[in-house]
Amino acid sequence: MSGTSSQRLLEIAQVFFKLGVIGFGGPAAHIAMMEEEVVTRREWIDRSRFLDLIGATNLIPGPNSTEMAIHLGYIQGGFFGLIIAGVCFLFPAVLITGIFAWIYVSYGDLPQIAPLFYGIKPAVLAVILGALWKLGKKAIKGYQFVLIGFGVAVLLLLGINEVIALLIGGFVGMLLLQKVLPKETAEGLIGVLSFGTILKAVAATTAKTIPPLWKLGLFFLKVGSILFGSGYVLIAFIEGELVNQNGWLTQQQLLDAIAIGQFTPGPVLSTSTFIGYVVAGIPGAIVATLGIFFPSFIFVLILNPLIPKLRNSAWTSAFLDAVNVSAVGLMAVLTLQLAYSLFLQPLDYIAILIFILGAIALFRFKLSPLWLVFGGAILGLIFNLLNLL
Repeated sequence: MSGTSSQRLLEIAQVFFKLGVIGFGGPAAHIAMMEEEVVTRREWIDRSRFLDLIGATNLIPGPNSTEMAIHLGYIQGGFFGLIIAGVCFLFPAVLITGIFAWIYVSYGDLPQIAPLFYGIKPAVLAVILGALWKLGKKAIKGYQFVLIGFGVAVLLLLGINEVIALLIGGFVGMLLLQKVLPKETAEGLIGVLSFGTILKAVAATTAKTIPPLWKLGLFFLKVGSILFGSGYVLIAFIEGELVNQNGWLTQQQLLDAIAIGQFTPGPVLSTSTFIGYVVAGIPGAIVATLGIFFPSFIFVLILNPLIPKLRNSAWTSAFLDAVNVSAVGLMAVLTLQLAYSLFLQPLDYIAILIFILGAIALFRFKLSPLWLVFGGAILGLIFNLLNLL
């Protein structure tokens, strides 16, 4: 490898490792930081091409900001640049999340830690509600989209697997949006396609087990291969399959995992590292992390030349629109289920109060999720000192 190529790869590593360390604030913030680094400061590409890449990441599954890093590394350094950019961007978040997971598993049950997580959980629910609101405003573009989202929500409430419900919503929604199916036929087709999976869902067990590593890795690989939209959609898949269906994780552990994800930089999908560790230790963390992020590298490598065609296809656009609004329906069901578990089992007025304060801080004062989580932790400590918990 020439000196120039080595210097270029070293620069890619430095840029994306720095972005991985300081990358708080979610995908929009990550992408803004990348634009500053690679367009304004270093002039690797021009702004119009950068905008094209943003559009491209919305057409393939996976976390947008991670795929932007991989795209930019590929453009600047070829195959090795692709690998280096992705790994360096993800490594800080994965490492910090893994450390938090170790602390959580080792000390999470101590009394002095419990009030922190008590206050954080309702604050996290406010964060999820905020993400749901933003996604809903972007995804719902007409009555057809309401129908698709509602239909997917009904499937989930009937016990349908999240992946199946999302794909049904995508394909049936695509036909509806392309006017191949009238509204009434689409409604009927959703019902017919779901019928065969209802009995299986009803018979699902929730026995607490430790899964084989290949099975845990396969779950995250599957989700990483079909995850459109916000990284928060991952939470809905975990709640449906790992919590409700397989019983590998509790709802409390899921909420704690989301909370830890707000403390760390980088993509929210690094939550998979935390969950993998809680379920199966260090090997679980490794296979979960590899599973969730590996598809993004493959998609960018293979589909990069096809991006212009995908963007210009009415059918592909309709499918993605339908999948996005299906994900909103999926997240709405998740939010209701988490709220029921958190507030009503048993009735908890303090948790409801923290949630309301968090929602006001988010919607009225536009505080970032990181500050909401800190605020929830502080309120938990205060209420504990007042002997109200």
